[in-house]
Amino acid sequence: MERSFCRVGTRRPRGPCCPGWRPYSWCSGGALPYVPQYQDIQRSNHSEGFSTRVCLVLLIANILRIFFWIGKQFELTLLLQSVVMILTMFAMLHLCCTVQSSNRVSTKQHRLSDLDVRYFWKWSVFEDYLLFCFGFTVLCAVVTLLLLDSAMFVETLGSLAVMFEAMLGFPQLLQNFHNCSTKGMSVKMVMLWTAGDVFKTVYFVMNESPAQFWVCSSVQILIDVAILLQVIFYSQDTRVKLG
Repeated sequence: MERSFCRVGTRRPRGPCCPGWRPYSWCSGGALPYVPQYQDIQRSNHSEGFSTRVCLVLLIANILRIFFWIGKQFELTLLLQSVVMILTMFAMLHLCCTVQSSNRVSTKQHRLSDLDVRYFWKWSVFEDYLLFCFGFTVLCAVVTLLLLDSAMFVETLGSLAVMFEAMLGFPQLLQNFHNCSTKGMSVKMVMLWTAGDVFKTVYFVMNESPAQFWVCSSVQILIDVAILLQVIFYSQDTRVKLG
């Protein structure tokens, strides 16, 4: 999903199977699955099929990973990947807000300042998403500053980042279930998610990474497969209704 191809908090060995230049190509590799989804939204001028909560999960995971890097410096590649992913998610949110604004019939807007939990992460303007992320970042910064000397806190930050990433596809799974359709969701995006997660899981197993890493990536694969099964199921259901 936000598909990071090496485990958080470790340095990747370099050798014939992992040349030094290759990890830097992964800085933008995690953003690749969202290109077809971005293009689909632009082309159709509709964003209902894509769950913006995917962006929420990714933003939280990568903000946490950046603060984890402050407490326990790991590969610079992974830090840069987090920055790229945050910018990518902001681009997705900006597009979704623009499209929804152009299609909105009602003049009523939902704002972060309303403090209405029913519309959490369903705000009408892009600036509210920026404001929420800024507030979350400031909160993380204050807590990290106070607890930076605690090894347990630093490791917890890393574990939370991994766990959030593992649940990345779950919002899209729920969105499809709620819509009883996968229309508007890019199948290419999910297939790229799956390919990245399979590669990542194989890497973790082959390199004898801690169990939580390959377990989390395995959960991601299961969610990816479930979404692809939704594509098959809902497409068949549509044919039956039309028939």
